[in-house]
Amino acid sequence: MTERPDWRDQAAGLGFRYHTIGGQPYWDESAYYRFSLDEIENDIERPTAELHELCKDLVSRAVRDESYLIRLAIPERHWDFIRDSWLRGDPHLYGRMDFAYDGCGPAKLFELNYDTPTSLYEAAVFQWVWLEQSIERGALAHGTDQFNSLQEKLLLAFGALAPHIGGTMHFASVRGSEEDRATVDYLADLAFQSGIRPVHVAVEDIGRTAEGRFTDAENRLIETIFKLYPWEMLFADEFASSLSSSRATWLEPPWKAILSNKGALALLWERSPGHPNLLPTHFDASPSSALPPGWVRKPLCSREGANVEIVTSTGERVASQGPYTDFPYIRQAFHALPRFAGRYALVGSWIVGDLAAGLGMREDDSLITRDTARFVPHIIAL
Repeated sequence: MTERPDWRDQAAGLGFRYHTIGGQPYWDESAYYRFSLDEIENDIERPTAELHELCKDLVSRAVRDESYLIRLAIPERHWDFIRDSWLRGDPHLYGRMDFAYDGCGPAKLFELNYDTPTSLYEAAVFQWVWLEQSIERGALAHGTDQFNSLQEKLLLAFGALAPHIGGTMHFASVRGSEEDRATVDYLADLAFQSGIRPVHVAVEDIGRTAEGRFTDAENRLIETIFKLYPWEMLFADEFASSLSSSRATWLEPPWKAILSNKGALALLWERSPGHPNLLPTHFDASPSSALPPGWVRKPLCSREGANVEIVTSTGERVASQGPYTDFPYIRQAFHALPRFAGRYALVGSWIVGDLAAGLGMREDDSLITRDTARFVPHIIAL
């Protein structure tokens, strides 16, 4: 595919400033992925919806059976906080499932990104702009579509939240992360369009009152907050003792701590062994022991491909470094990502609320999809 000559200027004008990382392209429109409608509906959308229902059933069981929470290594002092969140029906906004899919067999779930998923703006907006402009300039046929209702469903989700929020909602990200700030700014804009007044706060600036309520940098009470910050890190924070007393509504809600934990993959396999879209996955009770060929080890809590170790079925070893060294591991059966034109492709299938909502493709030169992996647009062919 020929790149649009002005796409970088367009990206800058739309606030998509992280399109290049370390001098290398993150957004890559030199190619695109072509799906049939049947592949989207039956191989991606349907399994996403089905696995999401299995995930909700898992949370319902886990909050009622503490043995699940023990195996997930969730600190006991936060069990009631998580349980109450689920039983109250705390709303959730979005999540992403990462699949290996080659068009020839069932998509296989690699990971759940249900707490702090990124690559949202490029999936929801920038690849749609690419699609429309590619049709306009004749590079794609009129009527070419895309699996992408992310923005519409996010607007509906914020619209449903608006009557319960009371006007103001905080959006938090860590200081210095351009991608995280862009993600929360995008969501804040959608909230504003839905009648909610968004207020940004850096995670580092959140304070605490004597009564255990959280405040922003202007000392305003935080009533409802979207935080692009992992629950396991919040649980380890010095302010964690005030999570229950804060009386805040959290997005993503505390019960997402169960699904953002990679141990959920092992529990899903235990609940549904042999499911065509799941890989055999088990808790690795002895992480340092020798393991047979054909496995992938991941910490229960890690992100962006960090601290992953792979031994392929032929004995090739691939590993990544990272900061997540203090968690137990799972061991997942090795299933190679498909390789197209020398690039390993990962399907990111989005959930908004409880509905499958869109797709984003990431490519890496390695079997491990890292934070520098390229985002490549897709179409549904006529």
